[in-house]
Amino acid sequence: MRYALLIVILMVSCSKNVEPIKFSSVTVTDIYTDSLSVRAIELMGNSLAFAANKGTFGTIDLTTGKVRTNIEKYHTKIPEFRAVAHTSTDFFMLSVESPALLYKTGENGRMELVYKEEGEGVFYDAMTFLNDKDGIAVGDSVDGCLSIIITSDGGATWSKISCMQLPAGIEGEGAFAASNTNIATIGNEIWIGTTSGRVLHSKDKGKKWDITQTPLRSEEPTEGIYSIDFNNNKLGVAIGGDYTKPDTAKENKAITKDGGKTWQLLADGNKPAYKSCIQFVPGTNGNGIVAAGFNGISYSFDMGVNWKELSKESFYTLRFQNDSVAYAAGKNRISKLVFK
Repeated sequence: MRYALLIVILMVSCSKNVEPIKFSSVTVTDIYTDSLSVRAIELMGNSLAFAANKGTFGTIDLTTGKVRTNIEKYHTKIPEFRAVAHTSTDFFMLSVESPALLYKTGENGRMELVYKEEGEGVFYDAMTFLNDKDGIAVGDSVDGCLSIIITSDGGATWSKISCMQLPAGIEGEGAFAASNTNIATIGNEIWIGTTSGRVLHSKDKGKKWDITQTPLRSEEPTEGIYSIDFNNNKLGVAIGGDYTKPDTAKENKAITKDGGKTWQLLADGNKPAYKSCIQFVPGTNGNGIVAAGFNGISYSFDMGVNWKELSKESFYTLRFQNDSVAYAAGKNRISKLVFK
């Protein structure tokens, strides 16, 4: 116990003395290229897993650079994958439109279909796991509420949450399938950002939900929350904009410091404008934030108050491996990003 207490004291002491990391540049190196649209990547130990359109999925060994790819077909249909997730034992990928197809790693190196949903309006956007047992995926509204499916057995079986258990939807409300970052989780808590600029929140792995309207602009179908991330169960950020008007920076970034109960606009009217992915930089106490989109990469060292464009390189999504290395994916490529 004394040893454990010492570790806690050291962690708290060190956290108070963390100096903000001030990046001034980013180096981009492609590690995989192909004629694909890659919007979903997942760091799995020393490998990067991905899934894309054309039924393509695979892994990249981050030590050797070796790429392994395969194609998943469903009868004559070639799925488009925009969501992936993993546990310590399995990899999962989810296709977008009807029939929505959710696969997990199965026997003999094959992918196993564990959930299928067909019907008008079916369109899934993002997926993640809270731990090795509990997972969640979100899709556009069907029958008056967002489509949310959950698992509690490590992804072997999935069930859809009834609209009676969810906040009432808004007509046309969904989630953008742009970067697989519409869902954020910390412990048992879940936050989901929607196209209507709202955030659904659950404290108990999806059993009960509340909802908050953020100040992010959502008047047009192409506006709303594209990406959300939480540094801890209090500090979170959301970003959006309009991909058809990527230079408009009005009401497209917000921050919460109370777990999503209230949100305040960030750098309103100032760049970055539209972005499809936002992520906290690890080890910065929530001060470091990176936002990426097809129009470039931007960075803030002060919780989103001020921003600097680091690159015009185009990406849809990114994930940090540590406090200076990230991996990003976009049109026709996956790349390693080194921030300096």
